[in-house]
Amino acid sequence: QEQLVESGGGLVQAGGSLRLSCAASGLTFDSFVMGWLRQAPGKEREFVAAISSSGDASYYAESVKGRFAISRDNARNKLYLQMNSLKAEDATVYYCAVQYPSGSVYQPGSYSPWGQGTQVAVSS
Repeated sequence: QEQLVESGGGLVQAGGSLRLSCAASGLTFDSFVMGWLRQAPGKEREFVAAISSSGDASYYAESVKGRFAISRDNARNKLYLQMNSLKAEDATVYYCAVQYPSGSVYQPGSYSPWGQGTQVAVSS
């Protein structure tokens, strides 16, 4: 059974950094595009970043480009999101997810399954 477990969330001051991790099991990790998405209360899920199966291509939402970096370690079945220069508007729950073989990496609906999420809070 596919399982994704996120970790690394927490409280950070505005301008600070966090590194999120996602441990994957029950799937052939290095065969899939993986992504990070986020969802604020009362809002729809939002694409944050994605990375190709080999790790040689990455994709970012405009709102995080230049501040966030996605990476993966296929030998360890792990996905990462380095978040720098955090802003108040970045505070929400972050999820890692597997992208369908078809569909746009930028569309949240293209991802399944999802992990349980990790909370990121940013203080001003």
